[in-house]
Parts: sequence; C-alpha cells; structure tokens
Amino acid sequence: MRYHNPSGLSKPNGYTHAVEAGGGRTLYVSGQVSLDASGKVVGAGDFEAQTRQVFENVKAALAAAGASLAQVVKITVFVTDLSGVAAFRKLRNEYFPKDPPASSLVKVAGLVLPELLIEIEAIAVF
Repeated sequence: MRYHNPSGLSKPNGYTHAVEAGGGRTLYVSGQVSLDASGKVVGAGDFEAQTRQVFENVKAALAAAGASLAQVVKITVFVTDLSGVAAFRKLRNEYFPKDPPASSLVKVAGLVLPELLIEIEAIAVF
C-alpha cells in the first residue's frame, strides 16, 4: 500500500488523505458498535469506552478473515456528538500508530440503539 498526503491539502491529523491499495483480497467490515459478544452495550454514556470497544470489535471482525488493523485502508466513523472527537482521535492514533487509513467522520442524529454514541465501518486490503 502507498499512503499519499499531497502538499496542496491540509496536514492530516491521524488519517491519510489517500491510500493506494494493490491487488489482494478486499474485506468490507460492517458498521461496528459498542456491543459485547452477548449483545450488551459496553460503556453506556462513556464515549471513550464505547470507542475502544468499537475498535476491538473491528479488530475481531478483521481477524476472522485473516486481516488486521494494519491492512485497513479506509474507515468511516459515525458519531452522535462531536464533543468526543478529541477522544476518538486519541484512540484512533493508538489503534493506527503507523500509516493511518483514509478516514471520514460524520455526525448523525442517532444510531440503531439510543445508548450508542459511535459506529465504525472499515475496508481492508490484504
């Protein structure tokens, strides 16, 4: 993969403007929310706890197909409140310490359950 941050664009904060992926398999991970294996909400009311659980769920979905976070080329993040963006960025940088994926963040009115604060979709090429 090649990571591109053109000089004509603003300096990205924890993401890459464009990720070029070569051949291989492409894995699309459905939106993951802060549910544990039994379907219970983890971290109700706690954006950072929910974000951590969501990243762990993304990792588990990737691992099931033989992929890892290092092979993620794009994430799309849905949040119900933008006040958690700094916490999200901190955790994103922990989970993607090198060559972060392309990333979009969208504020939404709500997610599938009212307790949920964040949802993340991912695309990996491996």
